[in-house]
Amino acid sequence: MSDQGVLFPIHPYRDGRVPRVAGSETSAIAAESQEPTLASKQGRVLALIRQADRGLTDDDLEVITGWRHQTVSARRRELVLKELVKDTGRRRYTTSGRPATVWESV
Repeated sequence: MSDQGVLFPIHPYRDGRVPRVAGSETSAIAAESQEPTLASKQGRVLALIRQADRGLTDDDLEVITGWRHQTVSARRRELVLKELVKDTGRRRYTTSGRPATVWESV
């Protein structure tokens, strides 16, 4: 049985808050520490994707911003859920040589 419904009982990010694991103090602390920069980091990711002629992968965003993978992928995922960014259907190789989704703005 999946715990997904327990972890995120409502659509993640719908209320503008970073999701957290229900009942976990450390998850709540980590989520709250991200909330002050959430909008600005989303805005930075969206601006970079909009400016890219060929779209960007999460790996491209990591290289450009210097942010960790978890930060980049979470902010990009939020933009996908807000229907501001979409999968192009194309793939491009990352710095580690693996294929990755190329994202573009809607």
